[in-house]
Amino acid sequence: MLTFAVAVFFLIITPGPGVLSTAGLGAAYGFRAGLRYVLGLFIGTNLVALAVISGVAAIVLSVPVVRWVLMVASIGYLIYLAARIAFAGSKIAFIAAKAPPAVLAGLALQAINPKAYTVNTTLFAGFPFAPDNLLFETLAKLIIVNAIWIPIHLGWLKAGASLHRLNLSDRVQRRINLAMAAAMLIVVGLALFSGLKQT
Repeated sequence: MLTFAVAVFFLIITPGPGVLSTAGLGAAYGFRAGLRYVLGLFIGTNLVALAVISGVAAIVLSVPVVRWVLMVASIGYLIYLAARIAFAGSKIAFIAAKAPPAVLAGLALQAINPKAYTVNTTLFAGFPFAPDNLLFETLAKLIIVNAIWIPIHLGWLKAGASLHRLNLSDRVQRRINLAMAAAMLIVVGLALFSGLKQT
């Protein structure tokens, strides 16, 4: 069980679309505004976990066209979120970025986030610690995952919001937002590279 918890920690804390967008939204809009987005991520990640546990995700993702549609949707959505973050504090914004993404935005990201499916499949299909009682193991894993997921995401949100609270100059805030958006675009590039390698 301890090995499973350590795996959860490292798989969740590593920068991916969820944690990077959480930190970016915290930096761009503040902690309170980011909480709604994190709630959406939380609901979304648990829905993905249930899809993985039930086998629905395996059936759906076994169709190559569906995998590509999800990959393209995920990349497009991440680019959109990166743009929202990049231009949140900019007077030259080419998109309206006054209101932060909320619950539905977080839920939508997890629904199309390839990392969410990969992490959940790894965690729920691997690391057996109660092979004789699958129901207990699955419920225990869900509790452990959420007990680690919540503080990690709130920590990333707080880290981003700490930058927001510093009342930095517009120029510095813009640079931070651009750096956060660039980090998300790097994740997009890695996801695209990984997807192309698998074809």
